[in-house]
Amino acid sequence: MTSKDSMPSGPTCPVPISRYEHVLLAHGGGGRLMHRLLEEIFLPAFDNPTLRTRHDGATLVWSSERLAFTTDAYVVRPLFFPGGDIGTLAVNGTVNDLAMCGARPLAMAAAFILEEGLPMETLQRVVQSMRSAAAAVGVSFVTGDTKVVDRGRADGLYITTTGLGHIAEGIQISPTQIRTGDRILLNGDLGRHGVAIMAVREGLAFETTITSDCAPLVEPVFRLIEAGVQVRCLRDLTRGGLATALVELAETTGMDLLVDEAAVPVSEEVQGACEILGLDPLHVANEGRFLAVVAPEDADRAVALLQQHAPELNAAVIGQVRGPGQGQVTLRSRIGAPRILDMFSGEQLPRIC
Repeated sequence: MTSKDSMPSGPTCPVPISRYEHVLLAHGGGGRLMHRLLEEIFLPAFDNPTLRTRHDGATLVWSSERLAFTTDAYVVRPLFFPGGDIGTLAVNGTVNDLAMCGARPLAMAAAFILEEGLPMETLQRVVQSMRSAAAAVGVSFVTGDTKVVDRGRADGLYITTTGLGHIAEGIQISPTQIRTGDRILLNGDLGRHGVAIMAVREGLAFETTITSDCAPLVEPVFRLIEAGVQVRCLRDLTRGGLATALVELAETTGMDLLVDEAAVPVSEEVQGACEILGLDPLHVANEGRFLAVVAPEDADRAVALLQQHAPELNAAVIGQVRGPGQGQVTLRSRIGAPRILDMFSGEQLPRIC
């Protein structure tokens, strides 16, 4: 057989590269490459039972008290965008990770990487934004650090924030709590943050200004908890959007999930922008949205509580937990056809959070 005979007869799709000799921007995008980086580099090096839970924050026990602990870095470009800036993003992102553990924030720390030449006015605006965002949720910055790097080395300003929160007795929120038949719900419409960042960065003008959904999630989460809703698990929808959060839960738990695309709330403005930009709203980042997995008997009441808190956000039940299986997410499309939902493999929107 000649080499010509062994060639496939029709067009073929190239197999995606799975290993790279150097870090790519896509390794930080929230998709499959980032998860491979975690699985192959960081998790083997730092493996321990707490890290293995794959939650938005770590749950620690200290003198019989349960604490939540989380840290995150923010490298958004541009620093200011409709609906927020890097400062509000840094505070709300860390507070929201604590809320996803069922914790009320107690204290925060911040580290600043400043680029030589950053205007002092810009730094002052960002710091004041952080102060206001922290005050809104009743948390204080208690320690921090500052470093300055050479001009052209930091895109102006990077921020890392760390948060500590308290988990009250009886609250058990983690992927391990998910049960067959549980319902999956969203607290609001998708895609605002990613589209808002892209519009400013690329100078795009739409008929209406799309603002980021950047907001703290402590209050809506505790509306559910304090009302007695059986909240099994929570995930805030940041890099990688709803799709990545769902796939993470399915792969972590081994549960199969079913999601109804027609039930997923997306505003007309965001949907139109995504069509123009070639984006899928299910993969676009958010900074004020979360999914909750709740007991089936509590689903309608949970949505009602979220709608009372913010009726304009269109909270909705979007799917359910089918049960143990292959750890896959099935999306039932608007025309009723099923397809497997996966993380994107590359980078949709770089430097958005």
